[in-house]
Amino acid sequence: MTIAARLKHHLEAQGLPFDMIAHPYAATASGCAEAAHVPGDHLAKSVLIHMEEGPILAVVPSNHHVDLSQLQAMLDRRLGLAAETEIQMLFDDCNLGAAPPVGAAYDVPTIVDNSLSGLDKVWFEAGDHQTLVEMQGRHFDQLMQGAKHGSFCTLH
Repeated sequence: MTIAARLKHHLEAQGLPFDMIAHPYAATASGCAEAAHVPGDHLAKSVLIHMEEGPILAVVPSNHHVDLSQLQAMLDRRLGLAAETEIQMLFDDCNLGAAPPVGAAYDVPTIVDNSLSGLDKVWFEAGDHQTLVEMQGRHFDQLMQGAKHGSFCTLH
């Protein structure tokens, strides 16, 4: 089990308790939820969004998609999905496709879908495709308190 160095440092600096859960390799967030036997609507996935001003990390449940038109209207900005090269540059201590949803650890502004607030437990990628971070929902809410929040996702 591995956790990305910047993520680990950020979580420890916040003083919030967390556990790490190993699971069989899964390439996608929804596959990860299935492999780890966790509810897809409690696994937070990261989607890096490109804006003219710079990137923003959108965080939604693993069984949902970012509704780009809704997010664009909410932010009043033109946006699109970031290129893989931009993701690799920002999350250089993570495997591609396994970026954690904690933008603050990477100096990336973050917006979290409201459906991830107030849950009992939340899981998210630790930086590889075989490890999840598990937190009490209230601790995840604290971790994300500096992020923007809104409703901008749709079910797969």
